[in-house]
Amino acid sequence: MDRKYRSTKFWLRMMNELKNRGVNDVLIAVVDGLKGFPEAINAVFPQTIVQTCIVHLIRHSMDFASWKDRKALAGALKMIYRAKDADAAWTALEAFDAGHWGQKYPAIAQSWRRNWERVIPFFASPEAVRRIIYTTNAIEALNAKLRRAVRARGHFPTDDAATKLLFLVLRETAREWKMPPREWFEAKTQFAIMFDERFVQA
Repeated sequence: MDRKYRSTKFWLRMMNELKNRGVNDVLIAVVDGLKGFPEAINAVFPQTIVQTCIVHLIRHSMDFASWKDRKALAGALKMIYRAKDADAAWTALEAFDAGHWGQKYPAIAQSWRRNWERVIPFFASPEAVRRIIYTTNAIEALNAKLRRAVRARGHFPTDDAATKLLFLVLRETAREWKMPPREWFEAKTQFAIMFDERFVQA
């Protein structure tokens, strides 16, 4: 099934499966616009801050624009997602909408407004945390490695053979991930303040 057509029930089942496997709490979830996913997360983990992936929102915005406009458009969108807080970001979005790019591509501002409730948590975070949570690219890179390995192998005689291959890919990836992102140490301090005992338990 194509992931964009998965329902809230599907995502709810996945979240319940995570909980049944021992996940007790999720502090922040960065999602990329999958229908029903944020609702499923909050149904199972009600305290979770669900944040829209800013990179996906930017990519979605680029889908509305011609190739020749994309670089300048990306620069104009920076005024929104690099704003100091949610109020400044909203003001920047309004200015974008009223300006050249908003007039040329009105669907972009509409898209940001539709997702605004899931964008706002981003602006409540300090800069160190923003650099960690603005994208889902790290997990996407991991998923891409797993897909490449499966595609290269093609056929598996048993489920066990497929599981072993995925294990080997994950083990190799773990070697590459010995060091956390450079922003992590500063972000960790901020997370400890933001989430108090929930962070210690996580």
